[in-house]
Amino acid sequence: MSAAGSPAPNLLSAVRVAASAEEIFALLGVGYDPKVLNVARLHVLKRMSAYLAETDLDGLPPGDVEVHLKEALARAYQDFASSSPLEQRVFKVLQDAVAPAPAPAEADVFVPLESLQPD
Repeated sequence: MSAAGSPAPNLLSAVRVAASAEEIFALLGVGYDPKVLNVARLHVLKRMSAYLAETDLDGLPPGDVEVHLKEALARAYQDFASSSPLEQRVFKVLQDAVAPAPAPAEADVFVPLESLQPD
């Protein structure tokens, strides 16, 4: 917000060049628990980016841009306040690293030779 109380003219640019997640939260006036942010800061920001990609911000009035930015950040933060980065699997490394193993197909089941009985 500017000194007059209206949205900063280029809030999106300020968010893009912010030096930390905490700075983005402060710019947008969104509250957070430092414990959650310490564990999931990159995950929150990546998820926020994904939510923002769903909306075309070009040409929107500054007030609307601010609303979209706040909503995307609050929504992304809430995803990680209520579950872990491992559960959310935002990054590919987490998607691949601990993905549940698929159930073996019947053809993949090992049957030891000594368990076979002649008829």
